[in-house]
Amino acid sequence: MDGAQLAVENAGKAALSLAGQIGRTHNPATQLRRLIEEERFDAAYSEKLKRLAELAELLGPDIHIRTDYGDEVEGRTPWELFDEADAGQALAVAEEAVSLAGRIVGEGSREQ
Repeated sequence: MDGAQLAVENAGKAALSLAGQIGRTHNPATQLRRLIEEERFDAAYSEKLKRLAELAELLGPDIHIRTDYGDEVEGRTPWELFDEADAGQALAVAEEAVSLAGRIVGEGSREQ
């Protein structure tokens, strides 16, 4: 779970790198959505970037905290919060996000 969350976060940051400096964040979805609204990306990227933002929200900062620290209020570890099915779903999200980011960055570097 932790690795999948980090992969999605970094995929979002890779796409953000096309727009310039990346802010310090565990939630690249916020910046992606703002830059889409500001039309800072070529329109051809719009749907891919929106999908990448959706995936980044699925495995956002709340998941980051829970995979690293668990639920401190209830005293539950990450291993108690997530099971194999959760990990499988997170892996599928991460694979899609990394694939999308690869296509976005690949296309963006050819345009420059």
